[in-house]
Amino acid sequence: MKYIKLGNSELNVSRICMGCMGFGDAERGQHSWTLDEQRSREIIKHGLSVGINFFDTAAAYQSGTSEQYLGRALKDFAKRDEVVVATKFLPRTKEEIQAGITGRQHIERMVDLSIKNLGLDYIDLYIYHMWDYNTPLFDIMDGLDRAVKAGKVRYIGFSNYSAWEACDMMWTAKSNGFVVPKVAQNVYNLITRGADDEFAYFLRKYKVGFVIYNPLAGGLLTGKHSRNHIAEGSRFNSKMYQDRYFNDKNFDAIDILKGIAEEAGMTLVELATRWCLSNDFVDSIMMGFSKLSQ
Repeated sequence: MKYIKLGNSELNVSRICMGCMGFGDAERGQHSWTLDEQRSREIIKHGLSVGINFFDTAAAYQSGTSEQYLGRALKDFAKRDEVVVATKFLPRTKEEIQAGITGRQHIERMVDLSIKNLGLDYIDLYIYHMWDYNTPLFDIMDGLDRAVKAGKVRYIGFSNYSAWEACDMMWTAKSNGFVVPKVAQNVYNLITRGADDEFAYFLRKYKVGFVIYNPLAGGLLTGKHSRNHIAEGSRFNSKMYQDRYFNDKNFDAIDILKGIAEEAGMTLVELATRWCLSNDFVDSIMMGFSKLSQ
C-alpha cells in the first residue's frame, strides 16, 4: 500500500480509502444492499491487514449504523492514531429550519452525533456532504471552525461542490479568520470527467486534497453489467445509480475500455483504478467492498 499526505494537511492516508456506504443496517436507510455488522467487520479487518488506514463514512448512511459499525470495528482491530476517519453531515432538515435551529447549532449537533456513533474522541476529517442553499455560508464556516477549535474535528472538507462553490467556501473562511477546508470529495472516474476542467485547477491552486468516489462508476467499470442485465445485489438496483451511469453512451465507452484493458494485459478494474491514481490532483480513491475477494 502506498500513502500520501492529503493536500496540505498532516493526514497521512492510504491511496485506497475504504468507503463505508455499503456497511449498515439494511432495514434503516435508503439502500437495501448494505452489509450487516459481522460481514462489515470482516472487510474492515482485512482492509487494515493490507494497509488501508483511511475510512470514509457519513451520518446519513443507513441512519448512522455505518458509523457505528465502523467505529466498533476500528476500536477492536486498530490503534486510534494509526487510522484516519472521515465522516460527513447533511444540511439542516426542514424541521430544524422551522424550529429555528441555526447552521452553527446544526453542525454542533451533527458532530456530537457522529462522535457518539463512531465511539471516538475526535473526527480526523469532517466533510459537508453537499452544498446548502438554505443556510448562510458564514454560519456553516463558523460552526465548522468552532468544531475544530473545540478539538472535536482535526480538518474540514466538502463533498459534491462545484469549483465556484468551493472557492466561495474558501474565501468565506479566509476572510473571517475561520479554518479553511483541506479536502474535497467528488465523483471522478474514466467515464465521469467533470473534475478535469475548473475543479482540477482549483485543487492545484489551493493545494486542496482530492478524494474521489465512484472510481469504478458505481460498479459499471467492473464490466459485470450489461445494457440488459444488472448483476444481482448491485447498487444499480437503485434508481439513483441507474440514472447516474446506466446509458448507452457509457456502455459504448465500456466496450472500448475493455479492449484497451485487454491489450494492456490487465482487468478493466485495474485499468480504471490505475488511471484514477495516475492523475496528479488525485490523492486517494474511495472504494467500496462487499466481499473479501475484492
